[in-house]
Amino acid sequence: MPEPSGASKAPRDDMVRKALRLLVLLGEAPRGTTLSDLAHQAGYPVSTTHRLLKSLAQENFAVLDEDRRWNLGLQLFELGQRVLHARGFTEIATPVLERVTRQTGEPTLMAVLDGRDQLYVHYVEGTQQIQIIGEPGRRGPLHCTSMGKCLVAFAPHAQREQLIAELDLPQRGPKTITDRDRFRAEIERVHQQGFAIADEEHEAGILAIGVPVLNPAGIAVAALSTAAPAFRSSVEQMHTYLEPLRQAAKELAIGLPRR
Repeated sequence: MPEPSGASKAPRDDMVRKALRLLVLLGEAPRGTTLSDLAHQAGYPVSTTHRLLKSLAQENFAVLDEDRRWNLGLQLFELGQRVLHARGFTEIATPVLERVTRQTGEPTLMAVLDGRDQLYVHYVEGTQQIQIIGEPGRRGPLHCTSMGKCLVAFAPHAQREQLIAELDLPQRGPKTITDRDRFRAEIERVHQQGFAIADEEHEAGILAIGVPVLNPAGIAVAALSTAAPAFRSSVEQMHTYLEPLRQAAKELAIGLPRR
């Protein structure tokens, strides 16, 4: 049988990209979204969006709830769990992060670098009533979070330089660094000291301290952080969490597979 021509292959590739785009948008709508809203966000005709969603639903990648809102299906959750298991994030990271949380009383988060974002891959809830949450599978900014700064500071040199030069630096919290020169200086400081502080940079009233998980070449394969609301903590208190985080990062550096 002859190979399909480029002309016939291109439409199929385009439909795959469109379907993947819908999955990304569904992932950004934790409470679901309507067909019309999803079509508007994607920029597709409603008929095309509906056809793609029906195909995704047949394989359990998307599901229509009783309120006629589309949500991600459990098949994606299952695949995500397989990825975490394959990369060691579940069986290796869980006990290590739980130990940090027992020492700090605050949540412990883990993220990896994914393009120009950080991707939260693990989260252990703290013991306090009010919690900072890093939902696995969600993305976060690099420039104004402690883990994001670590992932930039300990990225391969060329990638680090590109991120410093090209990352968007929008104002997210009252103390977000939005000046390019100040951001470069901050990343250099993080690289020198081996940890990062985010003092109400991502959100008002949120403090965090983060450390990189380094491979033998000194490149970050992940980052860890402890976060707390400012009303019960301080930058000085954040520094007391540094040693548990560093110990955890050393342990994970040995156990986690290379990315």
